Amino acid sequence: MEYYLGSVLIRFAHILFGVLWIGLLYYFNFVQTEYFKESEASAKSDVVQKLVPNALWYFRWAAAFTFLTGLYLLYFLHLSVNIEIILGALMGTLMAANVWFIIWPNQKKVISGAADAADAGAKAGLASRTNTLLSLPMLYLMVYSAHSPVKAQLLLKTEDLTGLWVGIAIILLIEANALFGKMNPMIASVKAVIHSGLVLAIIFALLVHYL
Repeated sequence: MEYYLGSVLIRFAHILFGVLWIGLLYYFNFVQTEYFKESEASAKSDVVQKLVPNALWYFRWAAAFTFLTGLYLLYFLHLSVNIEIILGALMGTLMAANVWFIIWPNQKKVISGAADAADAGAKAGLASRTNTLLSLPMLYLMVYSAHSPVKAQLLLKTEDLTGLWVGIAIILLIEANALFGKMNPMIASVKAVIHSGLVLAIIFALLVHYL
């Protein structure tokens, strides 16, 4: 029963909450943001006041429960931890932190029409774009670690950890831009962030395969 609870039900919940979280992330970035660029001010205001708060409720709690169920799975499956899981979990953790500590606080200012709403919206937008960028390599690493025909290597004391440390450095640099940087051409448009995310996924695939 303990194995069923930890390995099946919690994994199911983790995937379910993850689908809801990342689905809403893509909705905000690929649909809503593009709509705001073309909509009338009155229509945009209506969406911000009526639709966005409801969507953000599901968004932030889906992120929280994806993180919590993932944390439980890491504890339950601690003997199977590998480089792919560590890198993917780090990305997911930072993405969840971005939701709760950057996106949500700043979106509350946008919704309430605070004096610094424009600046808050830009900060939330940068964090959201960063999450979109990280989501593609994160999903690749999670899928690869569990379903690859070539089983992901377990993390051993004698293992060369170059790929792990290089991957962590890349992730932290990307997150530093979300915290202290500005929107840049690599993530500014929908096409750019998709292309950049795919390139980043390829980079991480090469890291875990060859380093």
